Amino acid sequence: MLWKLSLTSIKSRWKDYLVLFSGLTLASAIFYMFMTLATNPSFLKGNVALAFSTTQAVYGFGIVLLALITFIYIIYANSFLLSMRQKDYAMYMMLGARSSKIGRLIFVETFIVGTLATIIGEIIGIGLTQLISQLIITQLGLAINHFVGFYVPALLWTLAFFIALFFLAALWNRHKLVKANLINLLKEDQKPIKTKRNTAIKIIEAILGVSFLATGYWAMAHASLLVLASIPIAFVTIVLGSYFIFDSLFTLLIDLLRKNKKFKYAKLHSFTLGQLKFRINSYNRILSITSLLFALALGAITVGLNFKQLTDQQMESTYYDVVLFNQNKKTDQQLKKITVTSTTKVKYKIAGNYAYVSANQIKNAHLKRNAFVGKTDEIKYRTETIKPNEIKAGSRTYTEFAEYIPYEKEIKVVSQAEFDQIKQPSNTTILLRVKDFQKNFNNVEKLQKLALPQNKNVEVQLNSSKAASYRLILNLASGFEFMGFFLGIAFLAMLASTLMFKVLSGAKSDGPRYIMLWKMGTRTSLLKTSIDLEIGILFILPAILGILDVLFGLQFFKALLAHPYDKIWIPFGIFLIFYLVYYLITVKLYQSIVLKKIK
Repeated sequence: MLWKLSLTSIKSRWKDYLVLFSGLTLASAIFYMFMTLATNPSFLKGNVALAFSTTQAVYGFGIVLLALITFIYIIYANSFLLSMRQKDYAMYMMLGARSSKIGRLIFVETFIVGTLATIIGEIIGIGLTQLISQLIITQLGLAINHFVGFYVPALLWTLAFFIALFFLAALWNRHKLVKANLINLLKEDQKPIKTKRNTAIKIIEAILGVSFLATGYWAMAHASLLVLASIPIAFVTIVLGSYFIFDSLFTLLIDLLRKNKKFKYAKLHSFTLGQLKFRINSYNRILSITSLLFALALGAITVGLNFKQLTDQQMESTYYDVVLFNQNKKTDQQLKKITVTSTTKVKYKIAGNYAYVSANQIKNAHLKRNAFVGKTDEIKYRTETIKPNEIKAGSRTYTEFAEYIPYEKEIKVVSQAEFDQIKQPSNTTILLRVKDFQKNFNNVEKLQKLALPQNKNVEVQLNSSKAASYRLILNLASGFEFMGFFLGIAFLAMLASTLMFKVLSGAKSDGPRYIMLWKMGTRTSLLKTSIDLEIGILFILPAILGILDVLFGLQFFKALLAHPYDKIWIPFGIFLIFYLVYYLITVKLYQSIVLKKIK
């Protein structure tokens, strides 16, 4: 009998369950997508082999963050499920059902809904991972290897994680339902919520909030001065500042607007402001968390997409594109595929333990190098002409010049007369600059491999070439760029869904107020406008703080990326479009609940 009642109730509320089910499915799909990235060692080693252990730590940190936001998300989704059904369960109790049986019912229902959503989410996640990864790789031109959408360990980890979460959620629902009495279940949504009325305390909180945020932004803007200390300072002050801002400043602003009678009594402003004040007072924690997660998600996408700059920085760090140690028929054939813009020759002689070069020849060749001239918080290079007296043991110029001589010999710069007197054959290394290195990278890389020296230092010379360094940085940057995009999208989906469920959880208790206004003669269009405005502000406020956090937070990355703000409108645009979609879905669902009885 109870099962029949339960199934009937679910059938009558299938739209609400569809929202919950789709949200949980999306959460598990997103989690699976990231786990596919983070737990695939062949993908990590293939793309970020240089810093595998570091990369594992970064991805591990990403997993922890994602697990945390997923946990928060499940809490709010679970509260949404409970708010939907508690009146039904109260009715079953009134009909004579024992609370223990109702407890078992909610346990099984929560667990089954969660497990089914996880399995379906994983299936969708496999397809999405393959589709989106190929789309991103194609659009962004990433060098991603060994990545496939289907990965068994990620499937198992995702299933285990979500089953554990839903098991805990089912236990909590059962505990809450069994302990609650009938009156509380029936009147839960009618309990008054206490609001803080002491204006002086609010003003102090608002000042503290602004001060904490200003301190956090200052710490991020002066990361080069504070170094590692800026991270804990910014973290603590921004968390506290966000909470105080939502707990006081915004309610003070609403109070100010309510004192403006012309504004207050226009349309439904009075009602909307009252709704907003009530919500912000009870939503301060979730709005604070949302703003922080908004910053993390947007920051992950922005920084992730900017990691491609590392390849540009790598190109700027080395002046010559190709070093030809050995020229033959194969290199000549390959050279025909590349447009060479300049050719420079370095002649040397090997005698004993030394490699001799002529100072006169170096001077006439006008050899160039790109020297790092940036400060601790900026990356900048300048092209300089190499002078013979700069090639001294221990100097950076000496180290770079040594890469042009494929022998482990000490280099000596001598006069032209001394050079001519050395009775050894003269060797030549050819240095090339090519047109559009990135566009011709594959041909350049092949040429560099064909032009390796014929001795035991082949591997060393290959690894120090511009092509090899560029390939390494390209793989590294692509891996982090890929991860940043996935992590950002995952955070966005979770935070927006969490806010959506928080708003929808209170929709049923809001319904009577809208019905009352409608019965008093308020037009439906005005009610919809009020809902648009109210939910819009709940979405906009954390977004504003989150964007400010990101704009200042990018200062942290000036030491790593030459232009962290470059093309910032792209990640911001992508992110805000997704966020807008969530807002529109929330408005539509909220309207369908509170205006259901209004025709």
